[in-house]
Amino acid sequence: MDLLFRPRRLRTSESLRKMVRETRVSRQSLVYPLFAVDGEGIVEEIPSMEGQYRYSVDRLSVILDQLMSAGINKVIVFGIPALKDSCGSQAFDDNGIVQRTIRYIREFYPSVYIITDVCMCEYTSHGHCGILDGKYVDNDQTLEYLNRIAVSHAKAGAHMVAPSDMMDGRVSSIRRALDEAGFVNVPIMAYSAKYASAFYGPFREAAGSAPAFGDRRSYQMDYHNRKEALKEVELDVAEGADIVMVKPALSYLDIIREVADRTDVPVAAYSVSGEYSMIKAAAKAGYMDEEKTVCESAVSIFRAGADILITYFAIDLARYMDEGKIG
Repeated sequence: MDLLFRPRRLRTSESLRKMVRETRVSRQSLVYPLFAVDGEGIVEEIPSMEGQYRYSVDRLSVILDQLMSAGINKVIVFGIPALKDSCGSQAFDDNGIVQRTIRYIREFYPSVYIITDVCMCEYTSHGHCGILDGKYVDNDQTLEYLNRIAVSHAKAGAHMVAPSDMMDGRVSSIRRALDEAGFVNVPIMAYSAKYASAFYGPFREAAGSAPAFGDRRSYQMDYHNRKEALKEVELDVAEGADIVMVKPALSYLDIIREVADRTDVPVAAYSVSGEYSMIKAAAKAGYMDEEKTVCESAVSIFRAGADILITYFAIDLARYMDEGKIG
């Protein structure tokens, strides 16, 4: 046949396919979520997240050594305190679990870049992401507490803070607080388009952060909405966000694409606990190939426009890169 255009020419060998790839995955774009828990001698598997663990500070070397061996040098830290109260005071305690984790990593793993989750749900006795007025989360009162959390993380040595609460105005509030405390060079990665999602279920077990009553739909986004996500991103950028995030990832690839097209700041995507657990469970049942599914899912997120991927599969992805199965 007299065909001028034959796109298959560029698919004829593995070497050629790799050369012309449009989407590439790098270790430098991967961030591993790290669960730190109060106590000693703890390496505790999370039942709903096979292969993921909670670590006490004295056992953090178990996972950090694995990350270093895999060439993964970025973590986002979530803290699980021994004590909770109505205002989440352990979140901004100078000797809190996240603050001690930061100091440990800075001392013993200085090449690791530390991002910290700034929120209150793991620390409040009611499990909501802010200060309550009756059963309603008071937006403006919560901002003062988020400021204290962010500044305490920066004082402990966090390289970047990531507010995940979805309160209005929290990016500008935290930016001012950090600047006034002398941390003008600590960036903010804002959970900008964070949806009220069923995919968070395993995380809430991992972090002990399920709300004691109601849900979070009065502050996290309705998953029916697209334009609202773009508005949230625009507001966060205007307030000083250095990086914006879409969460979850796989069910929101369209949002990642639109955000990436409309903003000039880097875009992060969080492949959340439910995404991880679904793949693990389906693979364990023999319904699909875990390795191929992990690779395809990660590439889809980057192809949609993400610059940064927060994923529990970071170590696996690094291995697949070494084996030439993704890249």
